[in-house]
Amino acid sequence: MRVSEKLIQRLVQSIFRDLKAQNMITFKDKEEKVFHRACEIIYNEYSREAQLDAQVNKMMDDLERQNPGEFQRHKMFPLLKKRLAKEKGVVL
Repeated sequence: MRVSEKLIQRLVQSIFRDLKAQNMITFKDKEEKVFHRACEIIYNEYSREAQLDAQVNKMMDDLERQNPGEFQRHKMFPLLKKRLAKEKGVVL
């Protein structure tokens, strides 16, 4: 899934706003710095998932060439993605 930087910023703003409203968060550093770091972490995680998707698609292409006609991409994609994510430590 392609996520824009603005959407990530809105997501982090919403999380911060809710946590502050419930007095569940206090910042040891400047809030702006924490905000940018949170955005960076989320963006990097989405990038890792996009790379994982590309690897899964490549694996499926290889498997499809080896087993023409018998291969069901829509069933294999989630299985392969889940297995690779577990191996690589990617949180889905």
